[in-house]
Amino acid sequence: GVGRPPAGEGVEKPEGEVAGAPAGQGGGGRKGARTGARIGARAGAGSGAGTEAGSGAGTGGRRGARGAAARKDATEAGPPEGGPATEPGSVLLVERRGAVTVLTLNRPDRLNAVTLELYRELGVVLASLAREPGARPVVLTGAGRAFCVGADLRAHGEAEPDAAHRRRYVRAAQRANRAIQRYPWPVVAAVNGHAIGAGLELALSSDLIVMAGEARLRLPEVSLGTFLGGGVTYTLPALVGQARARELILLGRFFSAEEALSMGMANEVLPSPRVLERGVELAEALAAQAPIPLREAKRLLRTAPRRSHREAMAAEERVLLRCMQTDDWAEGIRAFHEKRPPSFHGR
Repeated sequence: GVGRPPAGEGVEKPEGEVAGAPAGQGGGGRKGARTGARIGARAGAGSGAGTEAGSGAGTGGRRGARGAAARKDATEAGPPEGGPATEPGSVLLVERRGAVTVLTLNRPDRLNAVTLELYRELGVVLASLAREPGARPVVLTGAGRAFCVGADLRAHGEAEPDAAHRRRYVRAAQRANRAIQRYPWPVVAAVNGHAIGAGLELALSSDLIVMAGEARLRLPEVSLGTFLGGGVTYTLPALVGQARARELILLGRFFSAEEALSMGMANEVLPSPRVLERGVELAEALAAQAPIPLREAKRLLRTAPRRSHREAMAAEERVLLRCMQTDDWAEGIRAFHEKRPPSFHGR
């Protein structure tokens, strides 16, 4: 039922102190266990502006030629195919699995609580991946027993940030969420554990969500005197309806993965050991789709609330006519008649 959150439970608590944490799950998790690589270590740090995937409109722009050059150098290289992590301590791990890229929030000792550095890394990496000719779907997950428990309140409390730092943090957070939303291919959130505040916002920015049955979820910002981000006041009502969105945002109560599934927020709920594997399976299935209509479907679905029914139909007509001129359209028809899987090349 609807009620106040349990007393003393906030956005973020140290390892082992998050209420409702599944018993027997360690904090180290997958840290260092995966192969991966970091793109753009601290790229553009100090510039106050991340790189936005699929858009040149990021708030605040690119401050200074030096910061822009650093981001350009960092993102053009792209992540290597497999191989050990160049910086095992990176806040974001990048791992290639065939046609899929797995991004892992890598602060398991802090339950993957977000920082300015983590937000910037996520934006830079997604921007780099989006520019690659063979860009493909992405899986976003967390190291250890949590997906992401929100802002790192310990870091916030260690020193009073000035107004400029607050602006950099908020803008980096918004850019990271926009990077997920505007990434040209679908992003699958493999929510392997608790997703609270900013962590749930990152998941809601994704296109598909697979959740661990043990996960606890919450949007506690209003009850903590802060506010939401990531466009959640737009994305959440589109998923669960206005009435349920008001309940979750205004009351800030905890809810379960099963409840998220029942209200249409999550696509699947599985035991936590299966979540990442299932996320990769879904991303691989998406990678096998025809690239052009898949990207256009994501774009039109994301922007659908801005259109009338007539405008939506007109947009679909334009995309359909464009697809009918592609080699992939002809390949799809041939494969159907020849009773074989199609081989799409994105042209």
